[in-house]
Amino acid sequence: MSLGCATTLRRALWLATVLGCLLTLTPVAAAAPAQAVHSEISGKLVDPQGVPVFGATVRAKGETNSAVREARTDEQGKFALSGLPPGHYLITAEAAAFVKLSLKIALGNGERRELQLAFQQLAEVTQSITVEGGAPTALAPDPTQRVVVHEQALDANPGRPGAPISIPGLPVETASGGIKAPQYFAPGVAGDHGEPIAQYFAVGGYLAQNNLPANAHGNGYADPNVLIPATIQSVAIDGGAFNVRQGNHSVDLAASYTPRDRLADFVQLTGDYRDLDLTSGWSPASPNANAWLAAEVSYGNGFLRRPEHRQQYKLNGYQQIEKGRHEITLLGIGYYGFSFVPGLIPIGVQVPGDTLDDRQLDRTRTFLLVATDTWKFGDKSQLSFSGLYRNYALTLRSNFGDGLIQQSESRNVAGGEALCLWSFRPWLVVEAGLDLRIELPYDLGLKRLDGAGQFTPVTSNDLTLSFAEPFASADGVLGRHLHYDAGVRQEQVWMKNVDKMNAAHSFDRLATLTLPKATLTFIPLPGTAAPTVAFSYGEAFHTEDPRIGTGNGEPTLLAPSRLYQLRISETLKQIEFGLTLKRASNAQELAKIDPDTGLQLAVGPSYNRVIVVSAQGNFSHGALYASYAQADSRDTLTGAPIPEAPRMIWDVVGSANHLPLGLQARAEAEYVRAKPLGDGFTGVPVRELRGAVARPFRESRMVLGVNFLLARGYTGQTTETVPFVGGTCTVECPVGVPLKSYVSVSWTYSFRK
Repeated sequence: MSLGCATTLRRALWLATVLGCLLTLTPVAAAAPAQAVHSEISGKLVDPQGVPVFGATVRAKGETNSAVREARTDEQGKFALSGLPPGHYLITAEAAAFVKLSLKIALGNGERRELQLAFQQLAEVTQSITVEGGAPTALAPDPTQRVVVHEQALDANPGRPGAPISIPGLPVETASGGIKAPQYFAPGVAGDHGEPIAQYFAVGGYLAQNNLPANAHGNGYADPNVLIPATIQSVAIDGGAFNVRQGNHSVDLAASYTPRDRLADFVQLTGDYRDLDLTSGWSPASPNANAWLAAEVSYGNGFLRRPEHRQQYKLNGYQQIEKGRHEITLLGIGYYGFSFVPGLIPIGVQVPGDTLDDRQLDRTRTFLLVATDTWKFGDKSQLSFSGLYRNYALTLRSNFGDGLIQQSESRNVAGGEALCLWSFRPWLVVEAGLDLRIELPYDLGLKRLDGAGQFTPVTSNDLTLSFAEPFASADGVLGRHLHYDAGVRQEQVWMKNVDKMNAAHSFDRLATLTLPKATLTFIPLPGTAAPTVAFSYGEAFHTEDPRIGTGNGEPTLLAPSRLYQLRISETLKQIEFGLTLKRASNAQELAKIDPDTGLQLAVGPSYNRVIVVSAQGNFSHGALYASYAQADSRDTLTGAPIPEAPRMIWDVVGSANHLPLGLQARAEAEYVRAKPLGDGFTGVPVRELRGAVARPFRESRMVLGVNFLLARGYTGQTTETVPFVGGTCTVECPVGVPLKSYVSVSWTYSFRK
């Protein structure tokens, strides 16, 4: 073989080898594609005015894979979702204040996508400290509705009993200290008199009433203290008379507490030199699971000289389940509380121990379970069924100057609601429903301690209160500028009173009322200088306490009222200004049961005229709200002022999220002018400055905080004939519970962001 042939052969063999290797490797290369690189979605979320939304939940759920990521927006509205494999995703953004936002995107391999998201429509609540004048809806027709969103509000009593959230413009009073149920007061409205202020737990759209008609201590008492503050998303406030879904006690006001969907696993310790509170919360690891369980334990002595020896135990639970078209929402509450109550003392008089009687106490137990099944038929209609069960018990010992008395009861409550909602056209949305409820307050009694040291009965009743309440309304837009809502609620209330002390006072009776409600709102085009103007009319009621003591004749069972309201609002440079004029006329009202005689106290027919001026602004680094309210509440027959109702209230609330050293702050200043107490007496003004300063650490997993209250005045102001060191009020004199200033510290640790 020649040299040329050998060279040619070697080249041919080399080419064949390379070709064979390539043919061998090609299937392997095809079977092993390039490794996927995780992608990321980030961006910013704002409200319809372009203001960043803080605390919203942004979620990415894979449509072609099982990937799920969730994040919360920071103070600038920013969020980031990392570690996402390529594929198609459904992006959702949710906040308690807005209609849910959703969009679909395709994410490439290793792609970093930045989104600019904006909520387009207000829902039933509005993101801010407290925003007024939101767009009316079928479920929230009152244009004055305002909402306290927890992230930007103040806890009213951190680490202590009382209302969980401070609501600007609505003073909260705890008439005797300790764990006694705190009561909201409104301009011209004494919350302790017949309780014309309703409270609800909003569970899946169902408003489960918290008021207790014919309570052992007062008619319609409602205790929000059973809620753990950290579990509350927001509180919505409206004039309950204008909403067909709100019934008993919704005369002047209605407050609805909305729970959160999820909690960051956390533990929180709050305390001062006399009180200690431990709270913990947990949610499932999966971001798709809307559920949580929270517990709170607190002990303390309060800040009066009489130690309260308070014990409180709370267990709250929540779960939301989605199955096909069904969305099932569950809320459970368990509560037990005990404290020695300091009680009322003469105003301006030094009383040893800040109490008239060391034996005064309060013992309360509550169990509540609420369930709602919402059946959605697309975007146009839905049907919901709801139910509740509650067990409640109270033992309260007080001394109002005539010796130690004991008020007690044991109660079972069962009820539910069926609600249909149809959206036919933009100009016609119809809702119709039926509320059913039965309340069984048994062993409802008043006893007095006699000379032998035994409690002897003064009154003793078993009650049955049954409610059947159908309602319907129509809501929609007329043209480009008008929004209307018109409805009617029918009240059918059956009461059975078994008087164990005097059978002649027993009765079995049915009472009915028809309550029309309507709101007409003028909405200007965006960008115009015209204000939003709304006029509302509504009729409301509350049930009278059927116990008549030694009174004569059959009592009035339902006390009706009529409300007129005019609301004018305008937004200028991200600040909303509002003016509200309201007039309420009430029929004969029987207020709380007199603790000394067991008789009802008649407030009488009355009217209440109110003017409220407010200004509210949300900014990138915080928010500010201010309101001034003036009321004139009088007896229709005599012209005398209605006792214990505040006449003038001003309130300023501010939040700052970016202070030096990484601090965040909230503050509220509230002033309630001295109010008439009856019999020619006037109380003293109440001044409160509460605040909270917090410093996050470790990417906000740990937060150290300082809470304070600078207070002056008295809560629970009324008149009584009481003894005190150095003398006795031979006639009634002003009494109350002294307000005390305090400072507490808190430590919070979240186990996952």
